[in-house]
Amino acid sequence: MALWGSIINALAIMVGGLLGSLVLPRIPEGIRNTVMQGLGIAIAVLGITMALKSQNFLIVIISIAVGGILGEIMRIEYRLNQLGHWVESQFRREEKTGPTNRGGIAEGFVTATLIYCIGAMAILGSIDSGLRHNHDILYTKSMLDGISAVILSSTLGIGVTLSAVPVFLYQGTIALTSTLFTLFISEADLSAVITEVTAVGGVLIIGIGLNILHIKNINVANLLPSIVIAAVIVLAELSLH
Repeated sequence: MALWGSIINALAIMVGGLLGSLVLPRIPEGIRNTVMQGLGIAIAVLGITMALKSQNFLIVIISIAVGGILGEIMRIEYRLNQLGHWVESQFRREEKTGPTNRGGIAEGFVTATLIYCIGAMAILGSIDSGLRHNHDILYTKSMLDGISAVILSSTLGIGVTLSAVPVFLYQGTIALTSTLFTLFISEADLSAVITEVTAVGGVLIIGIGLNILHIKNINVANLLPSIVIAAVIVLAELSLH
């Protein structure tokens, strides 16, 4: 089921948000850092296993190079950050003029939604769910989001839990759109496309793991066009045979 990963992700946010806002006290920074480091390592390993599935790693290299150039030209990372700043500014304006009790819920809702939706993992995981019905990336994201929901909701309140709704709608839409792609291509060709798209996605997942571990700040969002480039290269190659 294409939506299963998105459902699990939304449930993880809800459970984590409820635990943080209603049950657990503020989590010590040491515990938080250790858990996040462990998950960062696990994400990097997941990315490596995905990248090694490529049948022609030259496609992966070309896709990353061309996709990175396109991403830099389109300034995807910058635009996503600008979107985050704009939403935050809108919230602050509302907080100054709106009711006091609404501010806490709004802040938690907006902050968590931005964190969980604006990121390569949400897009990659949803695409994988739609194309292969493989939810490993979203399962991993669910663990990350669940833990961060506990941390965020312990300080920002119940609004963090409400962010599960837009996360499900956002990721579910991407997953269902990806599923429609399977209606217009043969099973053999789809398998070839998925293999290389998965490998390119794995490289990006490694980048996410490195970011979480603070080893290197990688603009993963600017590499997102690589996924489309990989699919185009494979389809072009297949059409020549």
